Amino acid sequence: MNSMRAVGEGDTGYRIRSKPMRDIPPRLRPREQFDLMGAENVPDQTLLALILRIGVPGVNVADLADQILKKYGSLTSLAQASAGELVEIDGIGPVKAQILKAALELGRRLSLEAVPENHKVSSPEDVLMVLRERARLAEEELFWVLLLDTKNRMKRPPLEITKGTLNSSLAHPREVFKEAIRSSCASIVLAHNHPSGDPTPSPEDIRITRQLVEAGKIVEIHVLDHIILGRKRADERLDYLSLRETGMVQFAD
Repeated sequence: MNSMRAVGEGDTGYRIRSKPMRDIPPRLRPREQFDLMGAENVPDQTLLALILRIGVPGVNVADLADQILKKYGSLTSLAQASAGELVEIDGIGPVKAQILKAALELGRRLSLEAVPENHKVSSPEDVLMVLRERARLAEEELFWVLLLDTKNRMKRPPLEITKGTLNSSLAHPREVFKEAIRSSCASIVLAHNHPSGDPTPSPEDIRITRQLVEAGKIVEIHVLDHIILGRKRADERLDYLSLRETGMVQFAD
């Protein structure tokens, strides 16, 4: 009975077999859907099925892909799963886990390539273009500094300063401004993520930001903003928060 799988959500105790792929109408098979509709128009389930290639006894590859997506709820959650976690799914062995992780990682790297090296940062949305993909899969807090020239163009890729819960010892002005001084930056933008998905700033976030703004005045490098990245939720319009926009901190002009 190990080859039997529930089709659909939940576990009611009533289990049925998937139809063999040969019994599914051609227009509903992953390869035929891909050829007919094109990669950009097929659902996530179809793309995942093409990556997996084959199902397991009693579960065709389309249903296997559907069950995996339902288990994780989103592609983001699926991408956060380790290869070790993926192989615990019936039908996902070590090789398929590697292939799946590789495909998702290629998608992430493609998104990073879309941002030019000298990307101009004129708004919180510009910061999001640079960091959203870096933050999306992070399971711990990461703190970045964007180093800008006199025209607000990035002088180098985002500088990751720390990993771990943001506090004054991790985000010390010495570490934040060391590379900015070395690179002769005119200004910087601070950013960090909240793995919980809620970008609401903590009292410590605000305190550290004020400390770094004051330190920037001393070394004559303007701190323009501090962006907190969360994750898009149905009940929230934005997946980030700009401390400058909120008025909680007074930043350089």
